[in-house]
Amino acid sequence: MAVEGHSTMMASSAQPAELDMQRAELKSVLASEEFARAPRLTDLLSYICEKLFAGEANRIKEYSIGLEVFHRGASFDQDSDSIVRVEANRLRKRLAEYYANEGASHLLQITIPLGQYVPRFEPRVMPGRVGSAGSIGSGVGDSSPKAGSAGDSIHRVWRIALATFAVICGVSLVIGLYWRHSQQRTVAETASARTEAARVENQFGPPGGEEVRILAGEMRSMVDHAGKLWLADTEFTGGSAVKIGAQHIGRTLDPAFYRTSRQGQFRYDIPLKPGIYELRLFFAETVYGPVMTGTGGEGSRIMTVKANGQVILTHFDVIGDAGASGVADVKVFTGISPAPDGMLHLEFAGQDGKEALLSAIEILPGLEGHIRPQRILARQSPYYSNDSRWWSPDDYFEGGQLASYALEVTGTDDPELYETERWGNFSYAIPVTPGRYAVVLHFAARHGNPGEMVADMAAHGAHIFNVFCNGQTLLLNFDLPREAAKKDVVIRRFAGLEPNAQGKLVLSFVPVSGYATLTGIEVLPEVR
Repeated sequence: MAVEGHSTMMASSAQPAELDMQRAELKSVLASEEFARAPRLTDLLSYICEKLFAGEANRIKEYSIGLEVFHRGASFDQDSDSIVRVEANRLRKRLAEYYANEGASHLLQITIPLGQYVPRFEPRVMPGRVGSAGSIGSGVGDSSPKAGSAGDSIHRVWRIALATFAVICGVSLVIGLYWRHSQQRTVAETASARTEAARVENQFGPPGGEEVRILAGEMRSMVDHAGKLWLADTEFTGGSAVKIGAQHIGRTLDPAFYRTSRQGQFRYDIPLKPGIYELRLFFAETVYGPVMTGTGGEGSRIMTVKANGQVILTHFDVIGDAGASGVADVKVFTGISPAPDGMLHLEFAGQDGKEALLSAIEILPGLEGHIRPQRILARQSPYYSNDSRWWSPDDYFEGGQLASYALEVTGTDDPELYETERWGNFSYAIPVTPGRYAVVLHFAARHGNPGEMVADMAAHGAHIFNVFCNGQTLLLNFDLPREAAKKDVVIRRFAGLEPNAQGKLVLSFVPVSGYATLTGIEVLPEVR
């Protein structure tokens, strides 16, 4: 019992000591040369760390930072004003530079996860020293025989004998195992495929490597809701930058990205390191549509797109692909590599005398043979779940509304994952490549009204709805309160789903009684 009491005492005293170390590290960083000439970054780092020290990590939000650090007024609109995301991105870079140089010897490091604002104090693993205890040839506590001694001769004889015996055993094993190899090959390949599928599904973050994001026609860099930096237009030849006024752009949290574009006959020559990449091209038709044409606008702009001379889009009609003008449309391509000259050459050509159009380019480290897994949460910021998987903020949606809740749900070890939802009558059009996919839907029962906007919903408990994928029924008369009778969280998985002709998994959530609701979506490639 005495030992147990001593352990408890040690645990209770660890927190203040850890806090002192964190404060000391913050003080050291703020006093450094890297931050002495960056007062805005100093203010931002001080603010988020002091909130963390005070136990108010849940109050470190984009809106509060905009008000309290950058002195935006109460009318601060974080959708149109990206100052917090831009400065947070600068702060991440400045911290990385600091720990690569002046703070290289520090045992503690301050990091800010991508897309988040709550800082982390992480211990650093320092490289081991040559000649340390336990290392080969260290000379510390070395009791091996010295060269030229009688003991060394005996050891040499034994080593020769053991080596000869190993060769004989090795030959025997090769002969004995050769005939089994062909039988085991199929089993090994099956196991390898299963291992690859499990690796893809359990991947907790995007693959590491070079990432390129370019906003076509835009004169300044911007940061999106996921905290990712998009560069101003660069590496282009031909065409002209076109900017429109405020206009609703569907299926995106970042409509400003689609209000500028490059139009005409143009190309991009983007330097890339050797490797396999996933290419995403972003479009939105903002010129042609019902207002200009008096009809839907289909056929008003047709284009061809090539990558390194190979056609990847032909007779491409943005409106026809997206379903309407003013709608974000994303096309995904896997297995992209730079040309022998180290460049990715993208060519955009309009047909029938019309101009081609492009809103943005994203180039990401790719996976062999399939698309990267996608995880989307119905919220305005990204999230790292307890299992270390990265979830992007809401995207590809149309219709419905967002709601958030303070009351924790049951039936999960990560209730924060289910704090928000999209509710109403809505759909998601998730871009993928040809293949088969598993889709995992996450729901959370709510003992009240979505957004507290429908007075009689709580009384009736009405959350009955249908879910379709490209017209195929996934859930029929799905009664969420009944399904969540024992625990609040409900997860449903569907396998073998294929994209439509436009390369999308269109998930429609259609109310039957009350409203449909959804917390998150996982789209996972089925690896064969």
